[in-house]
Amino acid sequence: MKSIYIIRHGETELNKQGIVQGRGINSDLNDTGRAQAEAFYQTYKDIPFDKIYTSDLKRTWQTVQKFIDSGLPWEKLSGLDELAWGIWEGKPNSEEAREAFRNMLQSWQDGDYSAHFEGGESVQDVYDRLKQPMEVLSTRPEEKTVLLCMHGRAMRVFLCLLLEKPLSEMTEFPHQNTVLYKLGFEDGKFTVLEFNNAIHLDGLVIE
Repeated sequence: MKSIYIIRHGETELNKQGIVQGRGINSDLNDTGRAQAEAFYQTYKDIPFDKIYTSDLKRTWQTVQKFIDSGLPWEKLSGLDELAWGIWEGKPNSEEAREAFRNMLQSWQDGDYSAHFEGGESVQDVYDRLKQPMEVLSTRPEEKTVLLCMHGRAMRVFLCLLLEKPLSEMTEFPHQNTVLYKLGFEDGKFTVLEFNNAIHLDGLVIE
């Protein structure tokens, strides 16, 4: 069986402020994010990963930088990028913004997966582009143990895709920074081995 460790990137300053980054904002990890990344590395550094995959956005590869520095093969897949939130990316966390997001999330909850902000992507768009990373995970049997770092909303969509769940269930996947979902892949099917695992963050003191 193939083992796939899927984690969300560490915290950025915009995460901390409740500001949506999306695909269009390429921000760095903050001190907390670097501490989370270090905690994850210390917990999982002895896992014999064959390959690392990240999105094209630097907050993902900064999160797994120590694994990359250890010499593991690394590949960026743009399909793993965060959903593009269009005109709302980088905007202050105002009541107007919160209302816009509430309405958009409700549209998706109601089954309108093509709904999107101006200049942005729908969850259906993200679902469709995530089929390429899914194909990569499904067709490289020599990569027995894989570490994949991506983004919150895209991660929820990806888990629905891999586990053959409807997009209406994406809210059922919590996703704090650096949380781990471990999946198995065998006989053409993905299964959950570990759900929302944040044990590496136990005892991490965040200023």
